Amino acid sequence: MTEKVELAGNRPSRRYPHSATESPTPMRIAAAQTPEFRADVPAALAHMAGVMQQAQREGAALLCLPEGFLQGYLTEAESARRNALDLGSPAFADLLAQLPEPAPTTVVGLIEAEGEDLYNTAVVIAGRSVAGRYRKRHLLAGETCFRAGDAAPVFDLEGLRFGINICFDTNFAETAADVARQGASLILCPANNMMRQAAAIAWKDKHNAVRAERCRETGLWLMSADVTGARDGRVAWGPTAVLTPAGEVAAQLPLDAPGLLVFDLPAA
Repeated sequence: MTEKVELAGNRPSRRYPHSATESPTPMRIAAAQTPEFRADVPAALAHMAGVMQQAQREGAALLCLPEGFLQGYLTEAESARRNALDLGSPAFADLLAQLPEPAPTTVVGLIEAEGEDLYNTAVVIAGRSVAGRYRKRHLLAGETCFRAGDAAPVFDLEGLRFGINICFDTNFAETAADVARQGASLILCPANNMMRQAAAIAWKDKHNAVRAERCRETGLWLMSADVTGARDGRVAWGPTAVLTPAGEVAAQLPLDAPGLLVFDLPAA
């Protein structure tokens, strides 16, 4: 199953213009490396609005935030269900109405409810409306409260076609390949790598390496957005980065602080 959706057009940022010889009309894209918010939607929404405004000031057309950003990466069933949101509900419409306008098209992770099912979802927001969604297809052992998605939607924005892989999805070649087969040139990767310290140390330099394999296999660019900080014996460093189709790191934020990565992506 595939779907194509046509879209309408406080922290320091790092801007990375790419070589103008590759394309006369690059698209400016952005990724936010954020603190982790858990079961505090008002605080997360306020932070998101601020990042959207900053990205708008920087001239970005597309913005990505981390996995599960809005309610937190909640994997205990009761907590996840209590905080989940139906995308068609008045409550979610009220949240959208609080977002700034104008703003870039924004991809943000959240916990979605549909009937009795919960999904680890990335929602595409344009003009205070839901323009599409992607549901995480490959779930970790600790994500049993979620149902896996079964679709690989792609989205068109001002000549850029992009798809989404959420965090662990990038460990599977076919998930990126499904995006590439539909003519996309970019994968967005909302992630949340808040891990127990030993695991975080072991994986600190591996996330980009895994994602780079997907880039080399598909010829796609990739932009990730992750959380940073520490809590309860866990730590998150990111990375929030842009990888080239050759799997090279074209731009990356420092691992230990929130920020906004801004990058001029060459046209396909």
